Amino acid sequence: MSERTAKGDRHWSTRSEPRVWDDVVIGSGMGGLATAAMLAELGRRVLVLEQHYVPGGFTHTFKRKRWQWDVGVHAVGEVTERAVLGRVLRALSGDKLEWASLGGVYDEFEFPDLRIEFPDSRERFRENLRAAFPSRSQDIQRYFDKVRVVAQGMMPYYGSRLVPPSLARLTDPILARRAHGLLGERTRDVLATITPDERLQSVLTAQWGYYGVPPERSSFAIHALVARHFFHGGYYPVGGAGRIAEHLCATVAKAGGWTRINADVREITTRDGRASGVLLADGEVIEAKRVVSAAGAIATVEKLLPEREKRAPWARSIAALTPSPCHVCLYIGFKGDITKAGASAANKWFYETWAKDGSYWNVEDPKEKAPVLYCSFPSLKDPEHQSGAEQLHTGEVVTFVPYDYFAQWKDGRWKKRGVDYEQLKQQIADRMLEQFLSHMPELRSMVAFVELSTPVSTEHFTRAPRGAIYGIEPTPERYANRYLRPRTPLEGLFLSGADMASVGVMGAFVGGLLCAAAMEPVGVARYLRARAQR
Repeated sequence: MSERTAKGDRHWSTRSEPRVWDDVVIGSGMGGLATAAMLAELGRRVLVLEQHYVPGGFTHTFKRKRWQWDVGVHAVGEVTERAVLGRVLRALSGDKLEWASLGGVYDEFEFPDLRIEFPDSRERFRENLRAAFPSRSQDIQRYFDKVRVVAQGMMPYYGSRLVPPSLARLTDPILARRAHGLLGERTRDVLATITPDERLQSVLTAQWGYYGVPPERSSFAIHALVARHFFHGGYYPVGGAGRIAEHLCATVAKAGGWTRINADVREITTRDGRASGVLLADGEVIEAKRVVSAAGAIATVEKLLPEREKRAPWARSIAALTPSPCHVCLYIGFKGDITKAGASAANKWFYETWAKDGSYWNVEDPKEKAPVLYCSFPSLKDPEHQSGAEQLHTGEVVTFVPYDYFAQWKDGRWKKRGVDYEQLKQQIADRMLEQFLSHMPELRSMVAFVELSTPVSTEHFTRAPRGAIYGIEPTPERYANRYLRPRTPLEGLFLSGADMASVGVMGAFVGGLLCAAAMEPVGVARYLRARAQR
């Protein structure tokens, strides 16, 4: 949450009214708040529960000394008035959430012997690819045609998610047969049918970090959705990522609801075979007519369900799915004009190799570099950022790592995990910083602060299993699961967030809307139709 938000304007606190709520939502990330805000717009009194001391999930911000960083919002597409999703999000924020373009180029990629920009225009993107691969013009056109066809074919799939699991075997073959075929294709396999040029394949799939699974495992349909998502550029919230939760919480409060922080849910309670509320870690029981879990599908079935329900076939089926990869992030505070050293609002991807394997960093090998670094400069994205006389700016460097290397510290307390853990963090931070500065050496003299987050940090603050940043990994196996939909077999319990749709900020937003639609189909349909016709 933005440090600039005045306390009097905060629509959250550590307490809530003692009453039976219309709906309780577990988790205040983009998915949970999208569901809560939509239900609030339909007149429901919603209580949002967040176990962290600040709302927002992966959209919140944090501060160290005089610098402030986001934790998961780096580039978001489809948020302008030209996109239906953008219009819906703005409406749910009370017309207050604004977005700033990252510029004519939102992503810059550097391979060992190639540099290429991804611009905010599909036509210019096509031209950039043709300039880099002049003999592959037809292959490039085939790629764009395939992305368009696949992305358009996904709408019936989302509609099919609103059907109860008990009817899925009857309705999915009718509503989502084509989509399931598309979701079952792996990205690398599809790219091989489009072009034999492996370097072009690598460039076309270079954004796999936005959905977290390398091309050899990911579903091509999700790759296509992410690619199309950025065809008109990337954007960043004006005022910082914390503004997202700030405005959506306000919408919830306006309808008589509230957001409660430091509210750690221990279990979803049941009565007469249906969800009846939640039990907090401190023993408090909160009752509601319906319960929504936006804590992630795996976390919900493994940690929040009553013991009896955890053994149900639907819960065991979801628990058997694989969490998405985890990451380490280097948060950097700069002093100086970082734009003179090559920094900009555009994200930078530094690939050390053209190799298709080795997508995750083997941190155990002290000589091995991270295969790819994703670099972002939040202070340059936010037009409201005030750098001051010392020109204070922020940077973030991200790469994927194996969770098991950090698992021994998962049960430790934050900031009290021991000397070995702190030494490991320092070693990784030093290596990442040196690799990053090897690509942007002019920034070295401006580095004034460095802090590393690890997968166990992510797990601590978000309760994401194994530190997963994208929920369940977007593979064909995930989308073949018939239970992964908003309405669960447990009456009165619904699931929200990215696991219900696609990945990332807007993927979670769509998952939140789908959840609300499963709960209030008529009201949500009317609301969305009104925004779509503008």
